[in-house]
Amino acid sequence: MLPELITSKTRLRLLVKFFINAANHGYLRGLATEMQENTNAIRKELNHLSEAGYLEKEEIGNKVSYKANTQHPLFGLLQQIIHKYIGLDVLVETILSRMGKVQQIWLIGDYAAGRDSGVLEVVIVGSDLNYDYIYQLAPKVEKEVKKQVKLIPVSDFKDKGLLLFDETIL
Repeated sequence: MLPELITSKTRLRLLVKFFINAANHGYLRGLATEMQENTNAIRKELNHLSEAGYLEKEEIGNKVSYKANTQHPLFGLLQQIIHKYIGLDVLVETILSRMGKVQQIWLIGDYAAGRDSGVLEVVIVGSDLNYDYIYQLAPKVEKEVKKQVKLIPVSDFKDKGLLLFDETIL
């Protein structure tokens, strides 16, 4: 749906990078390397998005850092569109419907960092989780969102060796 509307793959990848998580930021060369794109193509799209007000630029030394403009009137809507494009809305709804007592759902991996890799990694934290349902759910969600899905159920952070720090799984 979105690739037909936004025909520039580079622009779409930049929107995913910056709007999947407002904390994501990047520099021209780093983004070009990460996306395996030509710096001129990245620069062109960064300029378009900045001029439209969707991205903020900040000069740090001799580099320019880019991040989502959370004050833009369309920020929330763009973030919802990106979440829908990735399939997070379907995934969260499905997880919550039959999982058990879900306390938190965490997006980790490439998409959490803003990289459109095609693999959604999701940690489900709760008690009395229905593990059988969770493991059979991934293939169904994959068909719906057209991405590989890895669901990781966790009943207790300490039992699994995971730490919760500053709202991030390390």
